[in-house]
Amino acid sequence: MIAPQREQSGVGTAITLRQPIGVSKVATELNRVEAYAVAGTPADCVILGVRSLFPEEIDIVISGINMGPNIGHDNFVSGTVGAAIQGYLHGIPSLAVSLNAYEDLNFDAAARLVSLLADRIKNGDLPKEILLSVNLPNLPLNEIQGIEVTSLSNQSYCNAVEENCGCGETYYRIMRNKDTFLARQGTDIWALQLNRASITPLLNKSSVGSLKAHLQELLPAIYDDLRAL
Repeated sequence: MIAPQREQSGVGTAITLRQPIGVSKVATELNRVEAYAVAGTPADCVILGVRSLFPEEIDIVISGINMGPNIGHDNFVSGTVGAAIQGYLHGIPSLAVSLNAYEDLNFDAAARLVSLLADRIKNGDLPKEILLSVNLPNLPLNEIQGIEVTSLSNQSYCNAVEENCGCGETYYRIMRNKDTFLARQGTDIWALQLNRASITPLLNKSSVGSLKAHLQELLPAIYDDLRAL
C-alpha cells in the first residue's frame, strides 16, 4: 500500500522530476500489508512501488477508492486515474476506482467489485493489458441497480472559475461546479444517474471495442457475484 502524504486531487499524471521524494513506512491495521507515505503525487507512488519498493512483485495496481467521481473529462486531470495510468504503462493491469460522493462514504460495494474484477483478470477472463476507470454510486450493495460498460461523457465537474480581487490584483480559483448534466446514454455519468456502477476502458483504443463486448458478456455473472451475500 502506497499513498501520497497529502491531498492530490487534480494533479493528473504529474510526476516529481526536479526534487527528491521522501518516503516513510507507516503502521497499518492490515496484517501482512506494508504501507508507505510518499511526499509526491499518485503517479510517483506507483513508479516508486514498481521500480523500487516492490520490484517484480506487483500483479495489479488498484488506485483508490477515491472520494468523489472521476467521470468524463475529469479522468484526464484525476490523480487517481494518473496513478492507474502509470501501472498500465508499466505493463500491469490497473484499475482507478471512485465513489460518487464526498461524505458519508460507503466503500463496501466498490471494494467488492474491485475484488471481483481482479479475480477475472487473474483467471484470464479479462486481459492483462487493461486500464479501467470504475465509478460507483454511494449506495449499499442491495441498492445498486446494475453495472454498465460505458464511454467517457463530454462533461467535467472541475471547470468552474471564481474571480476575486485583493491586495491590488485579481486572482482566480478553479473549482468543482455543481451543474446537473443531461447525460448521453452509455456514458459514465448516465450510469451513475441510474444508480449503476460504471466501468470505462481507457487508453488502448485498438482493443476498447472488443474489450467492451467481452466485459458486457461477463457483467451478468459479475453482478450476481456482487449482489451475493
